[in-house]
Amino acid sequence: MKLVDRDVIIEPTADGSHTLFVPELNEHYHSVNGARQESEHIFIKAALEQSPETNIRILEVGFGTGLNAYLTLLRLRDTTKVVDYTGLELYPLQESIISQLNYTEKDSSESQELFRQLHRVPWNIRTEITICFYLTKINTDFRLLNWQVNEPYNIIYFDAFAPDKQPDMWSQDIFDYLYANTAKGGILTTYCAKGVVRRMMQQAGYKVERLPGPPGKREMLRATKG
Repeated sequence: MKLVDRDVIIEPTADGSHTLFVPELNEHYHSVNGARQESEHIFIKAALEQSPETNIRILEVGFGTGLNAYLTLLRLRDTTKVVDYTGLELYPLQESIISQLNYTEKDSSESQELFRQLHRVPWNIRTEITICFYLTKINTDFRLLNWQVNEPYNIIYFDAFAPDKQPDMWSQDIFDYLYANTAKGGILTTYCAKGVVRRMMQQAGYKVERLPGPPGKREMLRATKG
């Protein structure tokens, strides 16, 4: 697979963990107020920990640094739950960037190796990371809405760049497509709490809640399919 390069700059955030800055978009991958704590708040606590399923299908829109996948793996590693995780990404990061990210520096050597595995596995192939965690990284432009969905998802991490930076990632067609591929009782969370985004989710069919956001952000959204 030929990777599409995008210039990024590694920057520290308030909790010490790294984010990436994209000069082309004048935008960060993760919150400058704390990358790791943002991911834990929005995706792990507000979505993953709310799912009663034992076999969980997760879709991440914007695989990026792999932080959300890594935290998901850590959270469920000592449970009996089985995760089938799909991450979509148009601009996979180069190894030279990945190797500098500090998300695992306070974790065990075993956890550090798991993070490396998440990035080493081939793209577009379902791969076993552990006996309870399977990863499929898909190199695609999500806006085309053309990747194959075999079964609906129980959880969706919607982690695209902000609407004012990448407006075509926040369209009614996008949320209609996601709703159609969300399982009954499924959960979608995102850091964005804009009214226009909430209304598009509702128009698609989701029940939408405003929740307290992570540090530096007043609110976030959680959408559920009834």
